[in-house]
Amino acid sequence: MSINSTTVSAAEDQEFKIKSIMGPVMAVVVGMIMVILDSTVVNVAMPNLIDYFHSTVSTIQWTITSYTLALSAVIPLAGWLIDRYGAKQIFLITIVLFTLGSVLCSLAQTPEQLILYRIIQGIGGGMVSPIGMAIIFRLAPPGKQGSVMGVLGIPMMLGPAIGPTLSGFLIEYASWHWIFLINLPIGIIAVLVGIKYLPQIERKAVPALDIAGMLLAPIAFAALAYAVSEGGKNWGSTQTITGLLVGGIALILLIIVELRHKQPLLELRVFGSSDFTRGIIISWLSMMALFSSFLLVPMYLQMVKGYTPMHSGLMSIPQVLMSGIMMPIAGKLFDKIGARLLAIIGLCFVSGGLFQLSQISADTGSGYVIIALMLMGAGMGISMMPVNTHILKAAPRRLVNRVTSLTTAAQQVVVSFAIAGLTGYLTSRITQHMAAASGNKVAAMVSAFGDTFYFAAWIAVAGALVAIILRKPKVSEGEGQQDNQSNPMTMGH
Repeated sequence: MSINSTTVSAAEDQEFKIKSIMGPVMAVVVGMIMVILDSTVVNVAMPNLIDYFHSTVSTIQWTITSYTLALSAVIPLAGWLIDRYGAKQIFLITIVLFTLGSVLCSLAQTPEQLILYRIIQGIGGGMVSPIGMAIIFRLAPPGKQGSVMGVLGIPMMLGPAIGPTLSGFLIEYASWHWIFLINLPIGIIAVLVGIKYLPQIERKAVPALDIAGMLLAPIAFAALAYAVSEGGKNWGSTQTITGLLVGGIALILLIIVELRHKQPLLELRVFGSSDFTRGIIISWLSMMALFSSFLLVPMYLQMVKGYTPMHSGLMSIPQVLMSGIMMPIAGKLFDKIGARLLAIIGLCFVSGGLFQLSQISADTGSGYVIIALMLMGAGMGISMMPVNTHILKAAPRRLVNRVTSLTTAAQQVVVSFAIAGLTGYLTSRITQHMAAASGNKVAAMVSAFGDTFYFAAWIAVAGALVAIILRKPKVSEGEGQQDNQSNPMTMGH
């Protein structure tokens, strides 16, 4: 009798733990989706901003570049700040800062003002995802991390996919100001939900801030992001070469400094774990392939098929739906079988969709493209969050705050390189096909897009091949006990 009641009590306690974190999960999801949406909405608004401010493409382009630079610069600070001041406090401050920057952007009267306010947005937005992921991972009950982290994958997929559609709708039926102003009510909701539901995670006694790391990390990531941005126009330009030199030197110095520091800003020692390193390489390869679809497919639909931004954005809805369906399933499967099989299957789906798109022609119908997008969406849902959760589980739990900052910063740079590299490859292929097609621009663009999708597909294949050697992270018995004790006993409302 007492055994049965104890069993029931344990089951109810486990159920309570899962239910009790839904409030914090919702607070983090609302904040993340707001920030991730803003990474794509400005792309569609570029022509309108150029006309409104009577400016040029090269000037307005900085509204995107400055945001990316600010994101890259502040991400490495997230880990130290939440250890020092608390995850809840810093998360709420970053949401407020991002919301304030959004309102200021909607009020901008000159391109210079808009660029400045986008930097404010980026400073706040850069730390939302790593802090949010660290909070939820630490709150997730033992054995349930995959299921809970799968929920966080939804805004990561919804943002880039819905952003262009939302932006096209607001621009067509309202004005460009609303792509920023819409963040005000969302930001208020995120703050209110965060105040009510986010727990006070135990702070850590941290040493003085790693000044060398604080200076070198933003320089390295910002300079590399700047170089990639300029490299999309001309890889041989003085700006690109300077950015690569400054960023490369700063990155080398950063690695040396951080490996020698006892309490570094970025915990690079985690790469000593082969499980972590394998996972992060797969993550980088998948990010290169996955996010190429968010860039290349809308470009193909608008440049070749003549679709409007809103129409091309609507085409991505099936992709989003497939991601949303598969992510919770993959999260539960991860808790049972680990990340390897899910990563292989997911990346095979992604490569299959990209190989299908490599066969496009000027007469390709919408159904053909939608099926390819659904394949990629399913692949994203199956692979992305299991791989990200594997990476977190492969790192010591005491370093989770630092690891999320490290991985987010690295992914930001990798995605920037991938987008710039694929754009440059597309441009070069268009030039070559133009010569072969006797000036037929449409035929040249179709062939160039096909080549670029083909190249991206092989990146996904490379990720699937690396996933074959993935294994479950080794967790010592002592660390497992520590995990159980630290979750959620050290946290309170």
